[in-house]
Amino acid sequence: MASASFRIPDLLIKKRDGNALSPEEIKYFVREVVNGGVQECQLGAMLMAVYLKGLTDEEIVCFTGAMKNSGDVLGPWPAEWEGKIVDKHSTGGVGDKISLILAPALAACGMKVPMVSGRGLGHTGGTLDKLESIEGLSVSASKDKMLQILTKVGCCIVGQTDNLVPADKKMYAIRDVTGTVDNIGLIAGSIISKKAAEQLNALVLDVKFGVGAMMVNEVKSRELGKKMVDIGNGLGIKTVALMTDMNNPIGKMIGNALEVAESVNCLHGNGPTELEDLVLRLGGQLLFLSGNASSTDEGQMKLKETLINGGAARKFKEMIIAQGANPEEAEVLCTNGADVWSVLPKAKFVTPIKSKYSGFVFAVNSRTCAECSLKLGAGRQASSDKINHSVGLELCVDIGDSIKEGDVWIKVHHDCDVIPNDIRALLNDAIEVQSSQPVILPTRVKDIIS
Repeated sequence: MASASFRIPDLLIKKRDGNALSPEEIKYFVREVVNGGVQECQLGAMLMAVYLKGLTDEEIVCFTGAMKNSGDVLGPWPAEWEGKIVDKHSTGGVGDKISLILAPALAACGMKVPMVSGRGLGHTGGTLDKLESIEGLSVSASKDKMLQILTKVGCCIVGQTDNLVPADKKMYAIRDVTGTVDNIGLIAGSIISKKAAEQLNALVLDVKFGVGAMMVNEVKSRELGKKMVDIGNGLGIKTVALMTDMNNPIGKMIGNALEVAESVNCLHGNGPTELEDLVLRLGGQLLFLSGNASSTDEGQMKLKETLINGGAARKFKEMIIAQGANPEEAEVLCTNGADVWSVLPKAKFVTPIKSKYSGFVFAVNSRTCAECSLKLGAGRQASSDKINHSVGLELCVDIGDSIKEGDVWIKVHHDCDVIPNDIRALLNDAIEVQSSQPVILPTRVKDIIS
C-alpha cells in the first residue's frame, strides 16, 4: 500500500480497536505529525488509543525510529570513530551530577561523547543548569560546533537543538494535556529517540527508583528500564540499564554550583565514594559494550585511572573552554586544591542545621532535600523560572555515621537573610536517626538489565 493512500482516521480506528500498525503506517503518521497533516485532536486520539491499547515491541521500536528520523540527526561521524561513540542517560535524581564527571572521563579513555542533555524541572536538577554555573559557558551548539568540539576534546554537554526529534516535542506537548504522559512505552520511546538521534554505538541508562526518583516504584522503574533497553537494542544501539537507588541524595552537594564543585573534586579522585562508584560502573558498562574494554571491571579500571592521573579533569577543562568558559577561570576551577569559589557563584550565607537526635544516620530523604533546594531557588517549577546557581544544600553526614543531638548534619547555602521556617521544618524531618547502625550496601546499583 502506498503511503499516499493512508488516511489518518483509518489509522486511529485501527489502533483504537487494538490492532498493530504496520511500519509504513507508523512512519507515515509520525511524518504527518511533523508536517502538520495530523490535527491536534487526531494526535490526542492516537495517543489515548496507544495509552489504552498499548504498542507491540515492534511498534514501539518503529515509533521510536520514526521519531528519531523526524528531524536532524547528529553526524555523520568520522569513520575512525566507529565503536567509540557512547552516551549515558539518567531518569533524574537528587544530587545527580554523574554526567559532569563521566563524559570527560570517557573522553580521556578515547571515547566520543555527544551528550545532549536537559534542564531541571520540579525536584530533580538539570545537567545544563549545573554547567551554566560556570560563567560564559554556553550549552547551545550546532551540529558543526559539536563535531568540532568532539574532534578536539572528545566530549560536549549541550542542549537539544530545535530540529532534533521534532515529532517527540509535538507528541509530548499533547501527552501533557491529554493525560497520557505516564505510559511506559511512550516514555521509553521519547527518551531513546533523542539518544538514537546522536547516532551512538553504545548507551548506558541510569534508571532510578525510590523517594527521590521521578518514578518511585521499583517495579515500574524496572519496566521502564527493560523497555528502553529493548528499544535501544532494537534500533541497533548496544544498550544496558543499571537500576540505582535514589532514596538518599547522591554525594554531598545539592544545587548547581555546589554540584559543579563536587564534580571537580571527583574528577581529581577526591569525590564521595558512592558518587565515584556510580561513575565507574556506568562508564565501565559503556567501555565494555562498545568493545573498548574486555570486561566491565577493566572498563572501570581505565576510568579510575583517568581520575587518578588528571586526564578526566583536563578533558573537563578543555570541554568547558570549548563551550565558552574563560580559559583562566577554567584553569582555576580544574586545578586540584584550588579555590573554586573564586570563579563559581557563592551564596551569601551558609547556615548549619543541627540534629535533634542521637544514634546512627539511617536515611536522608532525597525528595525532601530536593524540595528544600527548589524552594531556595536552585530549581524551577515552570520552564520560564530563573535559577539561582549559588544556593543549595551541603550534607555533612553519610548513611551509617554516628551522630549526636546538636551535631551539624546539613548546611544550607542561601541568599535570603534567614532560612524560611518551612524549609527548616522540612530539613528537621529529612534525616532519619535510629539506635542501631544500618547495613551499608557497597553500591547503589540494585540490578543490571541487559
